[in-house]
Amino acid sequence: MKKEEKYKIITFGCQANKSDSERVASVMESIGYKKADTNEDADVLIFNTCSVRKSAEDRVFGQAKNIAKIKNKKNLTTVLTGCMMHYGEETLKKKAPFIDIFLDIRRLSELPKKLGKKSKFEPTEYLSFTPKYESNFRAFVPISYGCNNFCTYCIVPFSRGREYSRPKDEIINEVKELIKNGYKEIWLLGQNVNSYGIENYSQKTIWDGKTKKGTKPEIKKGCCTFAELLDEIASIEGNFWIRFTSPHPKDFNDELIDVIAKHEKITNYINLPIQAGDDEILKKMNRVYTTKHYKELVKRIRAKIPEIAISTDVIVGFCGETKKQFENTKKLFKEIEFDMAFIAKYSQRPSTAAAIAFKDDIPQEEKEIRHKELTKILEETAFKNNKKLVGKTLKVLVDESKKGKFYGRTEGMKLVEIPEKNLKIGEFYKIKIIKADSWGLLGEISQK
Repeated sequence: MKKEEKYKIITFGCQANKSDSERVASVMESIGYKKADTNEDADVLIFNTCSVRKSAEDRVFGQAKNIAKIKNKKNLTTVLTGCMMHYGEETLKKKAPFIDIFLDIRRLSELPKKLGKKSKFEPTEYLSFTPKYESNFRAFVPISYGCNNFCTYCIVPFSRGREYSRPKDEIINEVKELIKNGYKEIWLLGQNVNSYGIENYSQKTIWDGKTKKGTKPEIKKGCCTFAELLDEIASIEGNFWIRFTSPHPKDFNDELIDVIAKHEKITNYINLPIQAGDDEILKKMNRVYTTKHYKELVKRIRAKIPEIAISTDVIVGFCGETKKQFENTKKLFKEIEFDMAFIAKYSQRPSTAAAIAFKDDIPQEEKEIRHKELTKILEETAFKNNKKLVGKTLKVLVDESKKGKFYGRTEGMKLVEIPEKNLKIGEFYKIKIIKADSWGLLGEISQK
């Protein structure tokens, strides 16, 4: 009897990487492989890599000893794909000699052949492949790939290439199929989701959705604006939420705000990266907008959507960031009062403009101090915002069970602990909030 061949995918990085892994899984199962529970059980071990921070790359290189142990006991084929492929195969062979196959994720159709298998896949845009979804209630749907912004700190334009928008009909059909199959939460993904469909994209132009500051952009054939895409998806019948990540502040216009405000299915949550609260640092980062633009945008969003929860991404210790410039970021954090923030310590990435033009001159100890100072402000503002929810009944999507308790997320991405015994993961419940702290809420069943 022929031995059953198994695969395992180890995914590093963001939701886009998780979505890519679902497409890799689909290809592997189409050629007869079954999913393995452990690395040791796998015949093919696939590393889907992230290159945004050095620590993510180090975790991949740190696999060498474990892989050597497995290879000493059995035949194991290792594959590396994802964002680290921007280094090129020859460089990666030297850094990761334990890898057998190197594959650009955009050439996913070639994976079967590289494994010595026959494939039904033709060379095509890999985002067209039907994924094998990891969850049966939450799905990640990429609407675009790559980025044209070239923020000076960011490796994405090198690791994922120029921005490419999927055809609108392809996206709509994928979402409709998910809704038909009972999915409750749809994440629309892109490095810059709100530039979806723009043909004559300019990283220097701030689209206000009306006139110039820019004439209204041309739209790629088969696409539409992001606001129009959201509007069409939110008009599909069904009981589901729509989330998206990540938008760029310079492309966030009034048309998009109006669509979010119009539809209940579009959650009242926006992750709006600021990256720095000082205009000089933003300019060095090539972020184009100013802190004034950002604050006015937040003001317009909150005026139209009062219940909105806003999170952000920020980098501390960017090249040359003075203590005074960091104080401006602290001031902005206090003024905006974010619900959540993803605070990163600057990590120099090779090939980026910042690595070439600037010196990474802020000591690690100082980066740690700044990280803690921002976290303290966030802790205060998040607690202030969360306290306002006590006594309210909120719609919560239950997504985890742990140690006899259930956990879920509100529209605003607030984590809710629910000490109940008979809830169903992947279902919506009405939860009354009875207690709050900075990082989560405690709730009890009100009604389903």
